[in-house]
Amino acid sequence: MSQKTVIVTGFGPFEGHSVNASWVSVQELARLGLTDDIDLIISEIPVEYCTVKTIIPSLWKQHNPHLVVHVGVSTYVQELTLEQQAHNDGYDKHDISGSCPPTQCCVEGADTCIKSEIDMQHVCNEVNNMPIEIKTVVSYADTGRYLCDYAYYQSLHIDKRKAAFIHVPPLGCPYTAGEIAEGLRAVILSISNQL
Repeated sequence: MSQKTVIVTGFGPFEGHSVNASWVSVQELARLGLTDDIDLIISEIPVEYCTVKTIIPSLWKQHNPHLVVHVGVSTYVQELTLEQQAHNDGYDKHDISGSCPPTQCCVEGADTCIKSEIDMQHVCNEVNNMPIEIKTVVSYADTGRYLCDYAYYQSLHIDKRKAAFIHVPPLGCPYTAGEIAEGLRAVILSISNQL
């Protein structure tokens, strides 16, 4: 049985989130593990455009993954929120180093919006039928025009068949890192089976 590589990223701290629920939950996921035939690689990404622009292509190139899942925190969500698309422009919010892309764009000359080819509604339905605490919803909206959207667009631009983004609520609102990790695991395995 050949090993499949799955990369899961979480973000570092930023304003209002001295502890980022995404990275804490991804670390918890690493403790849980996925399955024996999946090599899970986790990476913490700073909330910084220039770092995201280099680190994401480098993770794809280095590991040739079966799947890349980015996880980010949002105070606007109360469930695991599966994002279906990302945008290329409108990046005018400053990152942790006070910068934003000079052209407010992710990939020069690329499509305005890229949709993931993963059927997130199918994943959502499957996970919501599992005996786990956390619930899942699909978002077809804007992923936020900040580092979440920016990172997701980078990956979708590389391979929209194998890129996903999941927004998680802040810790304790209402779920623990363990409950979020259990949900992430269920979502990732459902996506992996779909590929």
